[in-house]
Amino acid sequence: MKEDADERAIEEGLVAHMQKLLTELGIGFAFVGRQHKIEVEGEEYLIDLLFYHYKLRRFIVVELKNTAFKPEYAGKMAFYLAAVNATLKHPEDEPAIGMILCRSGKRLVIEYALSETKKSIGVATYKTKVVESLPKDLKDSLPSVEQIEAELKKDQ
Repeated sequence: MKEDADERAIEEGLVAHMQKLLTELGIGFAFVGRQHKIEVEGEEYLIDLLFYHYKLRRFIVVELKNTAFKPEYAGKMAFYLAAVNATLKHPEDEPAIGMILCRSGKRLVIEYALSETKKSIGVATYKTKVVESLPKDLKDSLPSVEQIEAELKKDQ
């Protein structure tokens, strides 16, 4: 991926390599869609990537940003999670979780932006592992880096 790639190019690159992406995300992820439309009071909003994790029984909302993390990204993600929980979540599902993938981020800015939210939101940069930024209780449900690497080696 080029250094100056825009969000749409990043998304297209991920979708083009969906099998590899799903393997990297871990066992249990199902792709729901890209630019998934969600309507709230007559206005449409587009979720960059939407997954469902059938083992965790919850939706995973992914927001892609080609910039450094900004605090307002947390508010946007909290809105998406509330909308997904209200419109897509089945009664037996767990609340949705969000992943914000940014080009970079300052630890303290991210910490402050997420400190008051009750939503499960993780932030990662393109160069780190998505799983590392998830809340502790969710990390244990996902495969380790070693498990993913072992799975990838089987395909070679």
